[in-house]
Amino acid sequence: MHYPKADKLQAMAFPLSNLRTLVMLAVAAMALTGCEIPFLDDGSAKKAAEMETEGKAIGSACRHAIRGVEDCYTLNPTASKSAVFAGWKEMDQYMRDNKLDGMPAVVPKPVVKAAAEEEEDPPEPPPKSKSTAKH
Repeated sequence: MHYPKADKLQAMAFPLSNLRTLVMLAVAAMALTGCEIPFLDDGSAKKAAEMETEGKAIGSACRHAIRGVEDCYTLNPTASKSAVFAGWKEMDQYMRDNKLDGMPAVVPKPVVKAAAEEEEDPPEPPPKSKSTAKH
């Protein structure tokens, strides 16, 4: 005996299962779009945050050492200028609010050679000796 309604239901069951699968995949994709997957992250956000923090620390240290922000830029060319300035400004406000004095940095000055030593010609290499041995 042949049931025509059963054939129609069976024919509809396949597309419904596909539709159900597609809906489940769409829901899973939407749920995962907000997730941070550790092995897919290249670390650029973490590196940028570290550079920002380091720049602020450099700026704060420069202000505490009674250095101008321009000197900080010169001494730390790889640091982000905006982060250095932000750190310098924050430390300046903190020091003003708490009435703190800065601590000058104690950095030894490089030894400058005397002008007489620089003008002196370098010593000449010793003359090459001639070998008289025959082979």
